[in-house]
Amino acid sequence: MKKFCSFIKFQAALAATWTVFFAGTSGKAGFPEPADTLNIVIAGDIMLHTAQIENCFSRYAASHPQADRTDAECYDYSPYFTDLKDCMQAADLCIANMEFTLAGAPFTGYPSFCAPDSYADYAADCGVDVFLTANNHIFDKGVEGALRTLDVYDRMQNISHTGCFRNEGEILSGWPLIVEVRGTRIALLNFSYGTNVNFEVEYPKVPDLDRDALSEAMERARANSDFIIALPHWGIEYKLNHSAGQQEIAELLVRLGADAVIGSHPHVVQDRAVYDGTLSNAGWKKVPVIYSLGNFISNMSATNTQIGLLVTLPVIRYTDGTCLCGEPGCELTWCSLPGGLRESHTTIPVKEYLGRRSEWKNPSDYDKMVSTYKRILEILK
Repeated sequence: MKKFCSFIKFQAALAATWTVFFAGTSGKAGFPEPADTLNIVIAGDIMLHTAQIENCFSRYAASHPQADRTDAECYDYSPYFTDLKDCMQAADLCIANMEFTLAGAPFTGYPSFCAPDSYADYAADCGVDVFLTANNHIFDKGVEGALRTLDVYDRMQNISHTGCFRNEGEILSGWPLIVEVRGTRIALLNFSYGTNVNFEVEYPKVPDLDRDALSEAMERARANSDFIIALPHWGIEYKLNHSAGQQEIAELLVRLGADAVIGSHPHVVQDRAVYDGTLSNAGWKKVPVIYSLGNFISNMSATNTQIGLLVTLPVIRYTDGTCLCGEPGCELTWCSLPGGLRESHTTIPVKEYLGRRSEWKNPSDYDKMVSTYKRILEILK
């Protein structure tokens, strides 16, 4: 894991509308002082649709005439995160939802996702430390495809993964995943409403919304970590507002001790909330809930699907060992499709590109970005 950066300076596009999460009593007589701040960056859905596969192969093949479609190394993703990888690499911990399998060639997009192994390597090179695997597409290529995906992740250096498990022992020992960063233990609880393909076999398994299982996992998290992030894959696709079911689970997670709840799956950015937690030595615990981060990269073009949310959670550690969540940084991003800003799919920070319409190959993509940005800002108030 990255240890070299203690604070990311994000451009907080939503600072004026985001509730201040921590206004505790530290610094007063009898209360602990802040000792350190870790910054955890969380991205939404990393996808690889058929058009992305074709675009990445064509770009590589343009300079390698003997390129083989079945060779995972013959794909060029380099334009994808050019504008964001510095922030991802500088984070103390970077997490992303990997919405595909690594089942081997042939490589396919929707509805049965299978990416080249090199796609995971690219995400890691851009700074992602933890791959989330609890999503509805992890069994798209069957049990063997899911197991091969986990095997590939296991072989990668300095990468952790969580959400899909081979057996009961892995769940008991690895769910939640505990990651230690500069002496602070972070628990990551990733689970999904379900999967698109179901099997009669019990394992491999993706934990679902079972309340008893979540309670047991949260008990393990409380016993073995300093800060708990719940990462549910849930909700109704393309809905900008969370459902009653999402709220019920969020409230349960807060009652069980979650310090933050950051969701995925709907492919759009959803609204957010702040829940009251328990009183600690450092002050009242405020728990941010972001119901959906939307897509980080994809080939989707339907209304609201090109915008995403890159979140930074500041984990403030106090002199007595208490950890609380500071005010999250929220960066709205835009996935421009080929022919929009560049000749490739590329994800950019929206705020940095406002007023730069002349740089677009297709200015209508810029106009769509701006109108979507304004609409989502209203949702996030």
